[in-house]
Amino acid sequence: MAQPARFTFDLDMGQKTRTVAPPQPSVPEDLVAQLVAQAREEAYAEGMAAGERNATAMAAQTLASAAGTLATQSAEMAAALDQATVSAQSEAINLATTIGRKLALHLLARYPTAELDTLIGECMQSLNGVPHLVVRCHPSIADAIRDIATAHMQTSGFSGRLVVMGDPDQRVGDGKLEWVDGGLVRNIGAISKDIDKKISAYLAAKSAKPIAQESGH
Repeated sequence: MAQPARFTFDLDMGQKTRTVAPPQPSVPEDLVAQLVAQAREEAYAEGMAAGERNATAMAAQTLASAAGTLATQSAEMAAALDQATVSAQSEAINLATTIGRKLALHLLARYPTAELDTLIGECMQSLNGVPHLVVRCHPSIADAIRDIATAHMQTSGFSGRLVVMGDPDQRVGDGKLEWVDGGLVRNIGAISKDIDKKISAYLAAKSAKPIAQESGH
């Protein structure tokens, strides 16, 4: 079997090892520092711009949210104000109606024949040729109404028969005028109910108006 050959080294171990100089940088250090500084400035500027964009977006979002909240609150305040206005109007109208009723009752008690006096005078102006006129009123004022009606006959030209009847079903101040083909009724209760109906319709319309406006928004 052949023997392996020994390695021989062509190296003089007695010679000193040479020092290898470090490689010189291909880019000057001052240029590197300048590029690094420029990169930092660009990164800072980019970060500031991004921060400003984020801040602007957040501010816009905050303003939009605040505007929405303000709009909602304004609508609620407007609705509350409308409701308060309607409530105040309702109270004022109810108070005025109560005062009006009390005043009317006071005037009727003081001048129980005044309304029928006016009604008879206006009616007789258009009753020429009518054979008779019947006046129904409360018994307590029948005599006074007869005198009033007789006085109106002299100034109106009505020449028919006049009949004044005391009717306990008639309240003081109320009365009926009847003739052959017509008649008139003075009924304070019916007038009061009609007033109440009109007031209720008015207040209902006022209450519905703010609701309709709110729904429209």
